[in-house]
Amino acid sequence: MADSFGPMRDDDADGGVAGVGPDAGGTPRKEPIRVLVVDDHALFRRGLEIVLAAEEDIQVVGEAGDGAEAVDKAADLLPDIVLMDVRMPKRGGIEACTSIKEVAPSAKIIMLTISDEEADLYDAIKAGATGYLLKEISTDEVATAIRAVADGQSQISPSMASKLLTEFKSMIQRTDERRLVPAPRLTDRELEVLKLVATGMNNRDIAKELFISENTVKNHVRNILEKLQLHSRMEAVVYAMREKILEIR
Repeated sequence: MADSFGPMRDDDADGGVAGVGPDAGGTPRKEPIRVLVVDDHALFRRGLEIVLAAEEDIQVVGEAGDGAEAVDKAADLLPDIVLMDVRMPKRGGIEACTSIKEVAPSAKIIMLTISDEEADLYDAIKAGATGYLLKEISTDEVATAIRAVADGQSQISPSMASKLLTEFKSMIQRTDERRLVPAPRLTDRELEVLKLVATGMNNRDIAKELFISENTVKNHVRNILEKLQLHSRMEAVVYAMREKILEIR
């Protein structure tokens, strides 16, 4: 079948999607990967079904036309992978992510969209998506991404991964220009600690700067991550910028 998403590129064979996580080349799965396809365009859904039907290790178990229907189908079918658009009527894909994770905790969500907006990428990741792919990718890459995410990797289209790297570089280069914005969810001391974390300081240096013990700094960092429901210092910085707790001037 002809490529449903865009022309094949010379670099497709080398992996056109950026992956992060364990090596996907482990032991073959005994059962096919069960996929729920969610998109508001019936023709696009049908195209995906036809493409994925050719893959012996992938099985499309259902489809939905919007986020609300996707949540119901996910609860009923308990798929391994939800392949879902971002922009849909009634309920968008990003909004549906959180609910899907509640009704089908083991399901992994891959956003497949035309949106190359950074805000959509960040919001999708925050909502629980494991992959973010643009519809310009080839059909072969869709199946490859499904396998990779099922095996524990995260998948992001190269152009979106590039935007993430650009933002990280920008943060590092402009840390001295950040200013603190009050946020009710963190105490004043936690905001001070977060600002110093953003400049790249380690716990020992933060302790010296604020004239407190290193153990106290560790407690503050742990509290910050818990309050923001994040897992790393870098995630805390990115979240703080997105929510305007920290702002680049």
